[in-house]
Amino acid sequence: MKIGILGYGNLGRGVEFTVKENPDAELVAVFTRRNPADVKINTPNVPVVRANDAENWIDKIDVMILCGGSATDLPKQTPEFAKMFNVVDSFDTHAKIPEHFANVDAAAKKSNHVAIISVGWDPGLFSLARAYSSAILPDGKDYTFWGKGVSQGHSDAIRRIKGVKNAKQYTIPIDAALEAVRSGKNPELTTRQKHLRECFVVLEENADAAKVEREIKTMPNYFADYDTIVNFISEEELQKNHSGLAHGGFVIRSGNTGENKKHNHIFEFSLKLDSNPEFTTSVLLAYARAAHRLQREGKSGCMTVLDVPPAYLSAKDGAELRAHLL
Repeated sequence: MKIGILGYGNLGRGVEFTVKENPDAELVAVFTRRNPADVKINTPNVPVVRANDAENWIDKIDVMILCGGSATDLPKQTPEFAKMFNVVDSFDTHAKIPEHFANVDAAAKKSNHVAIISVGWDPGLFSLARAYSSAILPDGKDYTFWGKGVSQGHSDAIRRIKGVKNAKQYTIPIDAALEAVRSGKNPELTTRQKHLRECFVVLEENADAAKVEREIKTMPNYFADYDTIVNFISEEELQKNHSGLAHGGFVIRSGNTGENKKHNHIFEFSLKLDSNPEFTTSVLLAYARAAHRLQREGKSGCMTVLDVPPAYLSAKDGAELRAHLL
């Protein structure tokens, strides 16, 4: 499986290392909007190429893994690159997934490519947990908690604000809400009651702190529905105290079965991640494998993790999976 990487930030670097760990994958090229001479990768003899020259690689890449941000990159890049390649992205703006799906589906079907969008752990593996648990326990409620950890998408959204030099954003579950769910009380919780968001922001010189804080707290789809704390700090403090990328979270469904709903069941799926981008890229590569297989079977168009059979993610064949995992 010949892999291309578009974008060489935290995700791009993570994909590069993940490819090395999977014997059925080979990195063919890294594509960048920067000057290729300024991008130093860790794989010998693999070229770094201008993103605008990607069409010259159409017959040399099986799957292009797109490592841009969801705020402004992927809405444009995924449909554009789906015209040329099978693609996988990690688009994570939940409210805009239907719109993104429609745009990518049109491009991928027209070019007979497979595109799998919104791949990662949420959306992604958490989406699967919600689908499984709600199918098994139809009389119940879903709850998703994220963190405590760094959200790459939210941090990226802050960094796009004028006047922001650098930023990290932590998503923090509210303990009282988490315990109420685990106890089977099935509480009605607003978005604001489940999480708070804490931001650590480094400003450009002469930036208007009050304006930046206001833009963060009112940003739709990211911060407007949450209690949000904004801390302005130095670059040195950010690098010293906030350089990690740990994350994680929980999907919990509390459901009832039996006569008079006598029995309550708690379905819980959790992740504790030391490195959000490295785990996310491991998921991306598994779904790149699936995209490659699906196209070879004649499939085309856009899909999500909900549409892909689990066996397609593994490098093992069906017989081996049935013998050892079933």
